[in-house]
Amino acid sequence: MKILFIGDIVGSPGRDMVREYLPRLKEKYRPHMVIMNGENAASGKGITEKIYKQFLEWGAQVITMGNHTWDKKDIFEFIDDAKYMIRPANFPKGTPGKGLVFYQLNGTEVAVINLQGRTFLPALDDPFRKVDQLIADAQKRTKIIFLDFHAEATSEKQAMGWYVDGRVSAVVGTHTHTQTADERILPQGTAYITDAGMTGPYDAILGTEREAVLKKFLTSLPVRFEVDKKGRTQLNGILVTIDDKTGFASNMERILINDDHPFFS
Repeated sequence: MKILFIGDIVGSPGRDMVREYLPRLKEKYRPHMVIMNGENAASGKGITEKIYKQFLEWGAQVITMGNHTWDKKDIFEFIDDAKYMIRPANFPKGTPGKGLVFYQLNGTEVAVINLQGRTFLPALDDPFRKVDQLIADAQKRTKIIFLDFHAEATSEKQAMGWYVDGRVSAVVGTHTHTQTADERILPQGTAYITDAGMTGPYDAILGTEREAVLKKFLTSLPVRFEVDKKGRTQLNGILVTIDDKTGFASNMERILINDDHPFFS
């Protein structure tokens, strides 16, 4: 089984890249399932119902979120009905939405988990304790378990990878918007990468207009961050190959599309 994961989609530039390249990626790699992180999809912060439905129409099966889950207030009107969208499972009990979803693929179920780290991010419930519970729930139904760990610190992401090695199929880090080159299969069969990267502006700083970020660093004055819509764009992602009988990964491949790394079908 092949699962294609597309890293943090930022604003309309990111959405445009998904719309343009997802059909071509499907043609080249033939993934059985597509998962996207959509927490920055609406103007760089949050997601709307329209965008969520667009992603499903374009070919995604599951949308994961992160610390910007609640930035578009209308999410409270549809998140409980969004069958294939998950937010970090370690938000406090009673929070709208869910953090685990099962997707049926020709008789085989895939469990997708979303968790958020706590280092340099708002304090949530312990993701390590929470993942134990979620893995136990998922293993009652399937051996194929995919985890999007939305976290800031590399150490916390690596710790999660080692903590769940052999218990999930893949751990893909999100949030930092910079793709890392440390993809590997851990000793017990779990595919791991610290960050899948972002899909959106390429000539920006983490997707934001450079001028505003530079002003912030140079002056320490308050500035308004906007998604860069003027420059070139990119798509970052990961392709994971998983044995659907054992749930263990056999390969993880980085996908990087931009003007310096053009896509060849």
